[in-house]
Amino acid sequence: MPELQAATRSEGSVEPIARIPLHEAVVSRLRDMIIEGNLAPGTRIPEVQLGAQLGVSRTPLREAMKFLASEGLIELIPGRGALVRRFSPKDIEDMLMVLRTLEVLAVRLACVNASDADIARVRAMHDRMLVFYEKRQRLDYYKLNQQIHTTMVALAGNEPLAYTHGILQSRLKRIRFIGSDGPVNWGKAVDEHNEIIAAFEARDADRLAAIVELHLRGAWERVREII
Repeated sequence: MPELQAATRSEGSVEPIARIPLHEAVVSRLRDMIIEGNLAPGTRIPEVQLGAQLGVSRTPLREAMKFLASEGLIELIPGRGALVRRFSPKDIEDMLMVLRTLEVLAVRLACVNASDADIARVRAMHDRMLVFYEKRQRLDYYKLNQQIHTTMVALAGNEPLAYTHGILQSRLKRIRFIGSDGPVNWGKAVDEHNEIIAAFEARDADRLAAIVELHLRGAWERVREII
């Protein structure tokens, strides 16, 4: 399979070149285009034009679209091709309600099950996320933000919970991204994340659950008028 290469460099050292399979690279690029709104909800994905733009043939592009369809971001419709999935406001509100319930339960469990090293790892991710915020690198900030949520859910140690959360989080990627649109919304979300990390480090399950509840209720308030 063709591969793309990405080199990463840490301060004071040179890390090996990471080889990224073409399929993963195309999936990542398409997902980013959907999250950022370059491929708008309800629109048909132009395979020929997009393939030329990305420099790939139809085969890896179609495989990537099948994968994103499994995540719930794309709909594959016979005779019409691939469409960016559009969710109704009720769909979004309902999914956010379930996501919020799952995360509140997850962080309570994580406060008990996570090791000190696990919590330190989440803190390090949070600190890197703040760097992206200061540089106003919104997509990089968003991706790390979502990784933090996923990691905290995983630390609950409950596989069915993590699985269901993963499905909803994938479907809500675009919605969660636009929820931080604008300096006021973004700044408020960052403030809430600062509180989340502080409560997690203190293993204050009640406080952490309350902040996560507030944070995800705010996600709906931030996107309701936009959608």
